[in-house]
Order: sequence, then structure tokens, then C-alpha cells
Amino acid sequence: MAVTGLGLGGPEQPLISVIIPTLNEAIHLPRTLAALAGAVEVEVIVVDGGSRDDSLALALAAGATTLVTGGGRGAQMNQGAAQARGELLLFLHGDTLVSPGFEYWIRHCLGQPGVVAGAFDLAIDGPGWGLRWVEWGVKQRSRWLQLPYGDQGLFLRADRFRCLGGFPALPIMEDVALVQQLRQRGRIARVPLSVLTSARRWQRLGVIRTTLINQIMVLGYSLGIPPSRLARWYGRL
Repeated sequence: MAVTGLGLGGPEQPLISVIIPTLNEAIHLPRTLAALAGAVEVEVIVVDGGSRDDSLALALAAGATTLVTGGGRGAQMNQGAAQARGELLLFLHGDTLVSPGFEYWIRHCLGQPGVVAGAFDLAIDGPGWGLRWVEWGVKQRSRWLQLPYGDQGLFLRADRFRCLGGFPALPIMEDVALVQQLRQRGRIARVPLSVLTSARRWQRLGVIRTTLINQIMVLGYSLGIPPSRLARWYGRL
């Protein structure tokens, strides 16, 4: 889905390829795609991992470029990047909505000296002080540690992504691994604009449990525990 419309930027702006990995995202995907409609000089690529629902049909109906591949989310995003025409890449989860003007901020951010990548602030689509606390913590982590996660909409230049070899072939933590590589090469900027993600993970397991699980996974990866073992633990938690 290559779309143009009113907004900041214009035809002379570098094309942004939005890459969306999906697996059974039929409930959320239509809103994700609708939020991208009207963006200036943007193409949308949906890479499906074998959905058993209508995810692929919905992506096709919306006019997105669609691909099907296996191997997990990292492999899906790498496949999408391999087909992307854009100079700039945005990796977006299938349950996450961009805010109007997101394309301006991506171009502006990646044009700054020393910036190798960027991500948005995180807003969670649900009520309650617990979710607001999570949002605040994500903002602080991104600001001070330069460690955004994939649900914040990670973006970077396509040539840099390919130079790094894309997302590592890991069953889990592929976004953290890529961000750690990027941090060694420059600054990862936090854009003053939010993406809105589904609250389903926090609602299913609870805010405290979900946060603890996430932190255990990151700590385990930092301590050198094999991602294959982390993925088995994650599946049982």
C-alpha cells in the first residue's frame, strides 16, 4: 500500500517503508492500517507468519503489499525489509497505531547528526494507573538508556539496517539485540509523539506480572542465557 495525502512532507521526501509482521492479528490490523492511510510518501508491507484468521485477507483488501514467511517475527521483518523500496524503514506491530504526522518525525529524526535510529513514546490503549506507570517507565528507559522495544515503532535508514544484517535470527529478543548493535554506532532518539498499542498483554497477565516477565527476559538475555531457552521460559510464563 503506497499512499500519499495531506500532511507534513511531500513528494521530494524519502519514501518510508512500514513493515508490519502479523500472526492472527485480524482484530487489530484494520485499525493499524487505517491509521497509516493518508501518510505522505509511505508504503506498507504486511508480512504474515501463517495466520489462521483473516489477517492476510484484510491486508490485501487494504491494498498493502503482502508477504508470507515463517521463522518468527525477526524473519518476517527481515523479509519485509528485503522487499522494501523505501530509504527509511519503520517496524510496526500489528496491534499498534501511529499518530498523525509520524512520517514527518521519522524523517526529521533520522536527519539529525549522530542519530542512527529512533522510536516513539508508548501509549497503551486502556485505563488505569498501572498502564500509566508502564508508559512512564518506557519513556524513562528510552530517554536515559536509549533502549526502546519493538512495540514503540523502531525506525532507521534501510542501508544501515542492511549493513547490520537485519534482525538477528533469534526466537525472542530480536528487537533488543538490534537496538544494542545500534547503540554502539550512535544515538537512538526518542520522538515526542506516541504510538498507541493494545493493552491485551497487560490485561491478560496483569501489569506487574507482565512487567516482571519482560524484565526477566531482558536480564536473562544480558546475562548470556541462550534466547532459545528464554523463549521456552516465556512460553510457560
